[in-house]
Amino acid sequence: MHLHIEGTFEPELIFSLAQKNNIALKYKSVEELRQAYQFSDLQSFLDIYYAGMSVLRDESDFTELANAYFARAQADGVVHAELFFDPQAHTSRGVSFETVVNGLDKAVKAAQATYGLSSSLIMCFLRDMSSQSAMETLELAIQHQDKIQAVGLDSAERGNPPSKFTAVFERAIAAGFLTVAHAGEEGPPEYVTEALDKLKVSRIDHGVRSLEDDKLVARLVKEQIPLTVCPLSNLKLKVVQELSQHNLKKMLELGIMATINSDDPAYFGGYINQNYFEAARALALTDEQIIRLAQNSIHASFIDKQQKQIYLDSIAKQFSLASS
Repeated sequence: MHLHIEGTFEPELIFSLAQKNNIALKYKSVEELRQAYQFSDLQSFLDIYYAGMSVLRDESDFTELANAYFARAQADGVVHAELFFDPQAHTSRGVSFETVVNGLDKAVKAAQATYGLSSSLIMCFLRDMSSQSAMETLELAIQHQDKIQAVGLDSAERGNPPSKFTAVFERAIAAGFLTVAHAGEEGPPEYVTEALDKLKVSRIDHGVRSLEDDKLVARLVKEQIPLTVCPLSNLKLKVVQELSQHNLKKMLELGIMATINSDDPAYFGGYINQNYFEAARALALTDEQIIRLAQNSIHASFIDKQQKQIYLDSIAKQFSLASS
């Protein structure tokens, strides 16, 4: 539920598409590019993240990017994925909205046909751009509502509170989109509260700083508002200095509906399974807590109730067999 499709862009594919599109890269080799993935904070990551996606030019590029992710996800046992994408990062460099969404939609349909892996698209607004730009992007998205399930908010959090986009999210909800938002990663817990109250979001992406506010914690528990937590991302971007310091386990102990996700796995050193493995080891998660994380992800997803129950029953059956 917290996966940026542009963040699955492996260096090998970046170089392949750069060659195809005759684009000169700053880095001389795949290994040199990969070694550049040393980040001090969110902004240092975003700088190289946006530079990498510059090689995406035509519809087939976006399809190839998403196809590569779906193959990896299927190998990890993923049965459903809700993918973020950032159209403003592409339209601002001359790539049409239609090129982006149609290319990704082809991969969504192919993943269902090839792997039986269901998925949907969540269009994110770049919070460091203007609310006017976001509104213009939303109007484009409304024309493609058959391909886009929800809208979200991402990019540089500092100095860009959720309330900046209140009118945009009001328009999105009126148009029938579901809503989510990044909040409480680098920004304060007040941003989480704003996202809930001003943007009326269904779930919070990241939200790790929520535990600094006892009143907010009580609300998250009472209303069972999902947090899409990304352990390896938080480690890579210095939100925590050591994975053993992460508050994911504390969230579970408090009764928060926390989930594990991979964020931008090509840049942060781990897809979904690796996030589970590393978090479980570093935090000494119990089997019950790991199972609860998986169950939480199903509850928090945007799939229908009947399909949710099928997946929940599958987890219950597998755990019963493993126990016996």
